[in-house]
Amino acid sequence: MPADGTADRRTDSPSSSVPIPNGNGIGIGIGSLPMNSSFRLRLNPRPDHQPDTYDDVQSEFSPLLFSSLERYLPPNLLSVNRETKYRYMREVLCRYSTDGDRNRVHKHREYRLKITSSYQPLYRDLYKLDALNFFTPSFMRAFRVDDHLREGSIRSIMSEPAPGIFTFNMLQPRFCEMLTAEVENFEKWILETKFRVMRPNTMNKFGAVLDDFGMDGMLESLMENFIRHISKIFFADVGGFALDSHHGFVVEYGFNRDIELGFHVDDSEVTLNVCLGKQFSGGELYFRGVRCDKHMNTEALPEEIFDYSHFPGHAVIHRGRHRHGARATTAGQRINLLLWCRSSVFRELRKHQKGFVSWCGECQRERRERLYQAVNAKKVELFRGQGEGAS
Repeated sequence: MPADGTADRRTDSPSSSVPIPNGNGIGIGIGSLPMNSSFRLRLNPRPDHQPDTYDDVQSEFSPLLFSSLERYLPPNLLSVNRETKYRYMREVLCRYSTDGDRNRVHKHREYRLKITSSYQPLYRDLYKLDALNFFTPSFMRAFRVDDHLREGSIRSIMSEPAPGIFTFNMLQPRFCEMLTAEVENFEKWILETKFRVMRPNTMNKFGAVLDDFGMDGMLESLMENFIRHISKIFFADVGGFALDSHHGFVVEYGFNRDIELGFHVDDSEVTLNVCLGKQFSGGELYFRGVRCDKHMNTEALPEEIFDYSHFPGHAVIHRGRHRHGARATTAGQRINLLLWCRSSVFRELRKHQKGFVSWCGECQRERRERLYQAVNAKKVELFRGQGEGAS
């Protein structure tokens, strides 16, 4: 590792005359990068740095990703113009993004365009975040405070029924009804057009990816303006401070739908799960502790065993690596909104870590066991020494 505390991200330096596209696809000429730049990111972010926004830049990567990565730029790049920072960060990202990855992104964009060019929304008001009409008053009050008071305000609306699992009242009944009706309208459109859609994940055969039919902007605002604040407080150890992309979807359980969900972890750093309704019995979530890849199949400790019952409008938020499943919905229909929030920075840093004692329950147990054995060995050594001295 270089002496300046940066993680090596070397690549060939591009010509300084290469333009980048702006929001209209027009090239913008930019100045040269600093002579000592070598396409590296710092291992630790600059927390007091206020990054630029990249919403108007057309790129194969998320605008939030660039804003998040900017805090990891070397000090000599933090004050240069936005276009120079963009090109630097894009070079870093392209090094870790294959042609196949970019081709998949391109095809997915074409897939979404086919949907949005044909599907007619039932409630257009849902497609732009309207916090006052979407969220409960208690949730809104927690965020409408000065920055230095926000952490305490957010903590005041949270319950932690089990370690690492937080619940709170979030969505207004009217929003839940509208979103449920919108998903039903989308399902109707699928049947009428015989359009072959991608379901939320490999485990759910029913449900809809909200991002795919136009709600990606609304959900990105939800993550950036609300969930990131929550995650910075409770999930900083898994990249909650640097969430930069999401996967938003609705799942459906009940008659002629999925019944239950097997034991698994999410492809996320932080997962938001909010019940939308309707009338149902069963469907409880069961949690069994947070684990890294190495310890995925280890037994749960007694304090890690927790069951959570859904209630419309109420949210549960947890680490994506928190092992969980859903019991059978025995009557009625249960519909839930899920937002998988991800951090590209955390995923890159995780590649270089050997242990995850900060968040993996089994890594913590193994560390405690090693300390216990070391202390016992030291005691034995001391007692042996005292016995030899006495003799």
